[in-house]
Order: sequence, then structure tokens, then C-alpha cells
Amino acid sequence: MNVDILTLISALWVKGFCSSGICKIQVDQPVTAVFRLHLRVHITMSGSPAVVMRLVASAYNVAEKAGSIVRKVLHSGELGIVEKTGANDLQTLADRLAQQSICASLSRRFPKITIIGEEELPAEEIKDDLIENGHSEEILQKTCPAEYIGLKEEELVVWVDPLDGTKEYTEASRCLRHQTDAQILHKGLDTSQVQSTALWLLDNVTVLIGIAYRGRAIAGVINQPFYNYQLGGGEDLGRTMWGILGLGAFGFQLQEVPGDKRIVTTTRSHSNKLVTDCVDAMEPHEVIRVGGAGNKIIQLVEGKASAYVFASPGCKKWDTCAPEAILHAVGGKLTDMHGNAYRYNADVKHMNSAGVLATLRNHEYYISRVPKSVLQALKSE
Repeated sequence: MNVDILTLISALWVKGFCSSGICKIQVDQPVTAVFRLHLRVHITMSGSPAVVMRLVASAYNVAEKAGSIVRKVLHSGELGIVEKTGANDLQTLADRLAQQSICASLSRRFPKITIIGEEELPAEEIKDDLIENGHSEEILQKTCPAEYIGLKEEELVVWVDPLDGTKEYTEASRCLRHQTDAQILHKGLDTSQVQSTALWLLDNVTVLIGIAYRGRAIAGVINQPFYNYQLGGGEDLGRTMWGILGLGAFGFQLQEVPGDKRIVTTTRSHSNKLVTDCVDAMEPHEVIRVGGAGNKIIQLVEGKASAYVFASPGCKKWDTCAPEAILHAVGGKLTDMHGNAYRYNADVKHMNSAGVLATLRNHEYYISRVPKSVLQALKSE
């Protein structure tokens, strides 16, 4: 293929040129100016997609595998619940198996990446049926943003929450078990309300895989294992959404809360006076209390809420890395209560100690409404 000098200059500017091997340059259409990089100049080494694209493509299938594990454990009825620090900090067999699956699958394919998972698990041999070797061809067909083309495995940090919304997951399991017991004892008893509650709780559950580069969340994958339950039998359960900064986000329909309506989503199980005071200070027209950081960001990008407000140090990096990347990819913002960005380097502390404030639009308005008492209580990192 003939490549003109302007194309080469553009490629050099994006890539810093290839340090070894032969660069294959593909051009969708003629380049007429050095700085017209939006014409999608693709640069690959020996035709292979960029590392970050391969990692996201793999994480997509891995997240779907983890979602199927979460469903399977729930259907078994044997959750294997362990209290970590208390009744509101639980771990289940699904958490353990899903994390093993995610970490083992990604580390086998990308041995130089750093993976940080929520669960502290003993080192043990991972069963073959937990390994996912597939990837999304659709993602590999996308154009890698220019600034990420040359990233190396060892430069990437992956933050994993194998089951975000564990409390809601265990509550849903209890509801379903009680429904079954009631039906056995009282044939013909209407237990639809119990089932409805259980399924609503399962909406809160997500699998989160976030990817960071130089401390910044640049890509994320979110799987909702129980999405589609409203459609009844015969429909495939679950969905997976993903996003990369500079490329966009996929797997959902982006929507905004209509007009100037302020709908705040916040915690349903980790509230306190500081959280309540901060939510009230936003002067919301409506407050939605749900579980899971991933679920709350989904509410923002699907137009069910305009701000996620959590003035407490309860959230951690594996809760926010993937959701933040997807939110940022569609123009939203996630910060602490001071308006400062969180860092996702491998050596940072795991706790988001200054709370979380996330919005799709009008972030500065919500930051301006944070009470001084909250800012004094939650020190920025």
C-alpha cells in the first residue's frame, strides 16, 4: 500500500514509531493534514491489535463467564457465606469462584499485568472449568485510541470486584428460598411479591473489571448477571457493557434524566448522618437507595439518576475503576467529595476515603453543594 509522508508523520506522532519489528500502517482514507488523527490511523505490530484492546476483549468474555458463575451459585442455593468484617461485608462462594476465574483467565493470557482483586484468597490451583479463553471479536474490530496504541502489559493495572452487591445477592437468595418453602407448605399461596423483591435485589449485582494506566481508569467492563429477568423464561439472562476513554462505551443505550430534575442515587445499606446530610444538600427531587457502585453508575448512564452521592469512606478502588472508565467514556465524571480524581496505581490504598460523587452532567453543581461538614470529615487523598 502506498502511504504518503503526512500519514507517516501522523503515525510517528501517535506511536513514537515502532522500536522493533515492522509497523503495519492501515489508513481508512487519505490523510490531508498531520493533525487529522481522527481519520483513524491504525498502527499494529505484525497485524496484532493493541494490548489494551486485546485485554478489554478478553475481559468482556471473562466477565460473562464470571456472571454465569454468579447465577449458578445462586441457583444451587449453597452460597457459602462468610462474614469478612461484619454483617454488611460478606463474601460468598460466588465471590470466590468468580474472582478465581477472572484473575486466572486474565493472568494466563496477560502474564505481565498487575491484577488486584477484592477478595483475599489463598493460593491454589484453579480448575480448568473456571478458565475463560475466549474474547470479543467485536471489540477487536474497534479502533484503539491513539494514546493507548503502544501500551505494554506491565503498564496496566486491573481492578476486580467479582461480585459487587454481595449483600443484595445474599438477601435475594434468602427471599427465593423463603418463596420456595412457602410454596411447599402452602400450595397455591401467592408469593409473587417475594419473588419481585428478590429479582429487584438481583438488579444490584454486577461483575466489575477495570483497567488503569498511570493511575487513571481508562477502560472498564461491567456484567449484570441477572439483567433481563423481567422478560421471563426463554430470554438470555445477563448483559455486558464496556468502554474505553477516547473510544466510547457500548452495550447500553445512553440516556439522561429529563430537564433539570435532580435524582440522587445513594447507598441502601451503608448510610449514616454524613451520607444523609450530603444527599439532602443536593436538594434532590427524588432519592433512590440501591446497592452496588456498578449498579449506581448504570443508573447514571441510563437516565435513571443524575448523581451518585456517597459521602463515606466505604467504597474501594475495585468498586469504582470499571464504572468510572465507562462513565468518563460517555462524558461523565467521578471524583471524591472534594472534586478530586481517584488514582488507580498498583500501590495506592484501596479505600476511597473521601467518598464518591459521580454525575453524567453538571458535576460542578453537585460539588458546589457538598456541605463543609462533609469536606472536613472526609479528607482528600
